[in-house]
Amino acid sequence: MTPSDQRFFASSPASVGLARDFADKTLLVWGLDALADDVRLCASELATNAVVHANHGSFLVRLAIDGHYLHLEVHDEHPRWPEVRLPAHDVTSGRGLHLVAALSVGWGVSPLHPSGKIVWSRFRIAPAVQETPC
Repeated sequence: MTPSDQRFFASSPASVGLARDFADKTLLVWGLDALADDVRLCASELATNAVVHANHGSFLVRLAIDGHYLHLEVHDEHPRWPEVRLPAHDVTSGRGLHLVAALSVGWGVSPLHPSGKIVWSRFRIAPAVQETPC
């Protein structure tokens, strides 16, 4: 059975931290602590986008393992897809998707039916290091 977990969050600024904590705790339970920093930051960025740009009542954060990859998804009901922007140097926002692209091995957007989108990113799960006897 493939491990997965998901949770709905209200579309409010406080939910960004809750989504980050959900991702962190899920990875800890799954023994994927090594991915925690990158996944936590990406979960935070994608949840922030859902709250700021797709403010539609709630959003869903889903984590799943598929083979050698951990998938992070944020589902929301807003039809507008995110755009990668090149913000000016003095602007303090607009870099979230750049961070997601830098920290993950891939990201994208898929349609959510009947409306909305899934913004996803994936992370390579490093094989367990096996100790060899001396």
